[in-house]
Amino acid sequence: MKDTLRLFVAAALPPALTEYLARESAQYQDTSVRLVPAQNLHLTLFFIGGTPLEALPELEEKIQQAVLPHAPFQLTLQCLEPGPRPRKPRLVWARFQESHPFEQLVRDLTLHLSPQPQQQKKAIPHITVARFRKGKPVPASLPTIQPPEEITFTVATVGLWKSELVAPHPVYSVLRDFPLGQNL
Repeated sequence: MKDTLRLFVAAALPPALTEYLARESAQYQDTSVRLVPAQNLHLTLFFIGGTPLEALPELEEKIQQAVLPHAPFQLTLQCLEPGPRPRKPRLVWARFQESHPFEQLVRDLTLHLSPQPQQQKKAIPHITVARFRKGKPVPASLPTIQPPEEITFTVATVGLWKSELVAPHPVYSVLRDFPLGQNL
């Protein structure tokens, strides 16, 4: 398995947003909640999974083709809350307002990177800030946190990220960045 990489496409966060999310997600600290470390916060666009090392050049070309027609766009933070289903949450996420440019980019990445693209659910821009521990009950009352002022960030670059599954948290690294708007 040394010649296989666990990969995904994501956008890095600006430091101010990372700091805000790390600070606010601390309100969810509980024995049944595992906070995502600040250095691991990112906006996932497409999970690729296990990929042979020799497939990397072709994968990078596909990502480049998928992002070429897309201009940079902004996302506006809506709230931090348990989700994706409030009554049966799996995680705590920072959810952003719906974004047509985000949905289009996710759709194009899916078309380029998925061997058999399936009917996809609506892409909801979000950042996972905490996960519930397996075998522990989900806390009965978890807050929804509204930002005190509008918080936006511009997605101008996406990256091909590598995930190494180690304890206590995965280690992520960016293998290559792909700027948006290069074909406009």
